[in-house]
Amino acid sequence: MATTSDIRNGAVISHKGKRWKVVEFQHVKPGKGGAFIRTKLKELQSGKIVDETFNGGARIELIKVEAKSMQYLYLDDISIYFMDNQTYDQVQVNLDLIGSGKYFLISGMEVDILFDGNEVLDIRLPAHVILEVTETEPGFKGNTATGATKPATLETGININVPLFVNKGDSLRIDTRTGNYIERAKQS
Repeated sequence: MATTSDIRNGAVISHKGKRWKVVEFQHVKPGKGGAFIRTKLKELQSGKIVDETFNGGARIELIKVEAKSMQYLYLDDISIYFMDNQTYDQVQVNLDLIGSGKYFLISGMEVDILFDGNEVLDIRLPAHVILEVTETEPGFKGNTATGATKPATLETGININVPLFVNKGDSLRIDTRTGNYIERAKQS
């Protein structure tokens, strides 16, 4: 059995009869009293995030998970479909597991899927994706100093705020963790 010193970001633990993913943790050593670990945990089934504190050296149960790189195929109203690149087996995952991350999936994209046996625990998207602007107001050349933004719709249907100089047809680099515009992608 592991202890709190084994806690890492992204680790999956069993706590209070449920599986939790460690979103972030902080080792705290106050001047008076024993050390403790302050964590932010995400329940894998419901997606609920809670703050939890463990005493230093307390026993915890780490769950061994397997990460597989899989190719995104398509989605429908209730499920997302991925293909294992080695065996060509298809895996169907409930759409609730990825939530708003579905707007960053592009056909053929490689993602890491975490498994506990045959059960899918989590889908890890790449940190950034490049998406094309399908609808926005015309851009204004040279208008970059004010930091003003305008709404834009991207190829996956997500609406984000972009700088005024962005035009329809531009490819943009988007942060999948926040959904924010990063930069205009280089045209090849």
